[in-house]
Amino acid sequence: MTGTAPAPFTADDYRARMDRAARQAAGAGLAGLLVAPGPDLVWLTGYTPTAVTERLTLLVLAAGREPVLVVPTLEAPDAEHAPGAPAITLRDWTDGKDPYAVTAALLDADGRFGVSDNAWAMHLLGLQRALPGTSYASLTEALPMLRAVKDAAELDLLAAAGAAADAAFEEIRKVPFAGRRETDVAADLAALLRRFGHSQVDFTIVASGPNGANPHHEIGDRVIERGDMVVLDFGGLKDGYGSDTSRTVHVGEPTDEERRVHDLVREAQEAGFSAVRPGAACQDVDRAARAVIADAGYGEYFIHRTGHGIGVTTHEPPYMIEGEEQPLVPGMCFSVEPGVYLPGRFGVRIEDIVTVTGDGGRRLNNTAREMVTVD
Repeated sequence: MTGTAPAPFTADDYRARMDRAARQAAGAGLAGLLVAPGPDLVWLTGYTPTAVTERLTLLVLAAGREPVLVVPTLEAPDAEHAPGAPAITLRDWTDGKDPYAVTAALLDADGRFGVSDNAWAMHLLGLQRALPGTSYASLTEALPMLRAVKDAAELDLLAAAGAAADAAFEEIRKVPFAGRRETDVAADLAALLRRFGHSQVDFTIVASGPNGANPHHEIGDRVIERGDMVVLDFGGLKDGYGSDTSRTVHVGEPTDEERRVHDLVREAQEAGFSAVRPGAACQDVDRAARAVIADAGYGEYFIHRTGHGIGVTTHEPPYMIEGEEQPLVPGMCFSVEPGVYLPGRFGVRIEDIVTVTGDGGRRLNNTAREMVTVD
C-alpha cells in the first residue's frame, strides 16, 4: 500500500522501532543502518515507495541522531504521509543531482554500516565510491533478530492472518480435486485467501502424487487423480502480516503406507511444537522433529529445515535448523513444518505457525492435522 501501513501502528510505534534498531546497531559495533525499500523499511517506517525504481531511497539510522530518509523529490509527497514520517527528517534529491553525495554527508566516513539485504548493488557501490573508507554488512548477518520478536499488536495481526489461511483450508477441502489440474486448485486457494482478507498471495503450492516429493513444486497442468496424496502449502499477507500453512490431503482412501507416513509427519510436527519454549535454541525445534522421522527410518527423506520466521514477510529469521543456537524468546513467530518426501511417489508436509509464549508455544494454525480425504 503506497506510503501507508496498516493500523494499529502509530508514529510513536515507528519511532520506537527506529530507536531500538539504532541502539542494536551500535551494540553490534555498527556506525548505523542503511535501509532500502522493502520489508525492513516498511517495518521501521510504514513507508512503501510508489514504485521500486533505480532512484535511491534510503533510511539512515544511527544512535543519538535523528532518522533521515533520503528520497527522490518526486516521491517526497508520499513519504511525507507515511505513518512514521513525523519521526523522520526527509532529505530529498532531484534528478541530475548525485544522491550518493547527499547520503554520504549523513555518514561517518570510515564507519561500518548494516545494509538491508534487498538494497541494490548499484547503490551500495555508489556509496563506496563516495566514501571509500566505509564498509558494510548485510542486515540479516549483522542484526538477524531485528524484527524477530513481535509485540502484542503484531501477534494479533499474525493470528488473524493464520485464521484466514485456516478458513481457506476449510473451504478448499470441500472442492473437487480428482480430474482437475493442480493449477485449478491453486487458483481456488488464491481466491479463498483473498476472500478471507489477504491483500497479497505469495504462494499456493498444490503438489499432487509424485510432485509432492518436491517440497517447492511449481504448480503445473498435472491432472490430480484418485489415490493421490496432495501437499497444499499456501500463504501471503493480510493487513501487512504473513500467513503460511501446509496440510496434506488424500484423494479418496489412502493406503496403509500413506497413512503411516502421514501419521509419522504429524508426530514429528507435534514433537517440534512441544520443543518450543523460552530459552530453547532454534536448533532444538529442528532436532525434536527430525529425530522422530529419523528414528522411523525416513531421515534421508526429510530434506529441509524445520522452520522459518514470519512477520511482514512470509520467510525471515529466525530459522529452525541445526547449528542455529539463537535462543527462543517470547514473541518470536516461526513455522514448524517437517516433511517426508519419497521420490517418484508422494510427499507429506504439515505446517503451523507457532509463537513463543512465556512458558511454551501457541499455534496460530488450528485446522486438522490428521489425515483429511477429499473427492
